[in-house]
Amino acid sequence: MSGLVVVGVDGSASSFAAVEAAAREARWRGAGLRLVHAFIWPAMHVSLGPSPLGPPEGGLRNMAERLLAEAEERARTVAPEVDVSRALLTGEPLTVLEAQSRAAELVVVGSHGMGGFVGLMVGSTAVHLAAHGRCPVLVVREQGESTGPIVVGVDGSSAAAGAVDFAFAEAALRGADIVALHAWTTWNTPMPPPPQDEAMPYANEPGALAAGEERLLSEALASHQETHPGVNVRREVVKGGTREALIEASRTAQLLVVGARGRGGFAGLLLGSVSQAMLHHAHCPVAVVRGTAGSP
Repeated sequence: MSGLVVVGVDGSASSFAAVEAAAREARWRGAGLRLVHAFIWPAMHVSLGPSPLGPPEGGLRNMAERLLAEAEERARTVAPEVDVSRALLTGEPLTVLEAQSRAAELVVVGSHGMGGFVGLMVGSTAVHLAAHGRCPVLVVREQGESTGPIVVGVDGSSAAAGAVDFAFAEAALRGADIVALHAWTTWNTPMPPPPQDEAMPYANEPGALAAGEERLLSEALASHQETHPGVNVRREVVKGGTREALIEASRTAQLLVVGARGRGGFAGLLLGSVSQAMLHHAHCPVAVVRGTAGSP
């Protein structure tokens, strides 16, 4: 066994869906699975044990242990061969899971947990962990796995290259196809060089921008297709908004992979607007990758 998949457990339906997804990921990777519950109550200086007037199995600590036990039962049902461990750690969820991500190759969380507000499409822990986690973060909703392709957003930036790495590795593990999607408009395409011939009315011939974007996608995928020759890849270059194109593609996908930031991001911004939009509006689980997949 090598590697570790970490999953956050809080007792919500979303977190139990994340446990099942994490168990599958650990099985595919031949990795261990760590079930983590962030136990904030000790910091609140409240009683953790059972009440003298209540049953001996009562109390906050026993409740947390039961949550982890139920999560372990679900994980073993999905992947009985996986080595499962439990961790009941003092602290609030983001801090605990960010620390766990330092030793993990993947952290999995539900899209919203017990602390979520009704109607909120994705919880704050999922968004913040996607921005601050030290490894790829997989955000899972309650609906089951699809049999569709893995969709990866490609924009040619170094920040998004890790997403392509992750998508190809994940496709190889799952035996899935990849849809590599690149969306562009004249607003997000790099400015072409000035015309060399003053008599020429355009900086580039008509259609040159589209051809350049096709070339960008091909170059971004070339080395990955060499290292993963068994992965079937379909390329899609779309003239239009990136958010809209990825959300539409996610309708038939089993997983959507995006970089934390793309070529349109502001320096210092940990999570870009496209990746945030995917966490809120994608129709399938979303993996957010910072830098090279699996690296800090």
